Amino acid sequence: MPIQAVAVFCGSKRGTNLLYKQDAEMLGSLLAKHHARLIYGGGKAGLMGDVADAVLQAGGTVRGVIPQLLMEQERGHQTISELTVVETMHERKRLMYELCDAAVILPGGFGTLDELFEMLTWNQLSLHDKQIFLINSDGFYTHLLQHLTFLSKEGFLYGDLKNQLTVLDSAADFEQHLL
Repeated sequence: MPIQAVAVFCGSKRGTNLLYKQDAEMLGSLLAKHHARLIYGGGKAGLMGDVADAVLQAGGTVRGVIPQLLMEQERGHQTISELTVVETMHERKRLMYELCDAAVILPGGFGTLDELFEMLTWNQLSLHDKQIFLINSDGFYTHLLQHLTFLSKEGFLYGDLKNQLTVLDSAADFEQHLL
């Protein structure tokens, strides 16, 4: 079954490496090209805004899910296809998971890591079975991946990590999963 809606989790900042922005824009362009709807955190700043703008620029559809707190801080992206305002961050994540067929993780901070680990945990608990793709832009997640391998080696993970998380070197590598 083809991927029709992709939840993208990434930073509300751009970071220091221009490649992160380029991968966000590439991912957005690929989603639009393959008619996959973007489901994301609803923000206009950082990589979140970059991926949404790239989808829109390429003629695609974007659905944002943002908590009221962030809307009050004027962080909501007002020109996307649809913006849903929820009460809490937890509601945001839950709705994003429900709306997507797969998730892609781009570089980001604590929130992005929280979203990645919750998705992995929910898969492990069979609360959902969404594919999770991690874009390791310029080695951004290499140290984390080493630690996840260590967790597995030390017997703390259920199942094979390679079956739970697909690691890609760049956003361009995601295209083969949209075909």
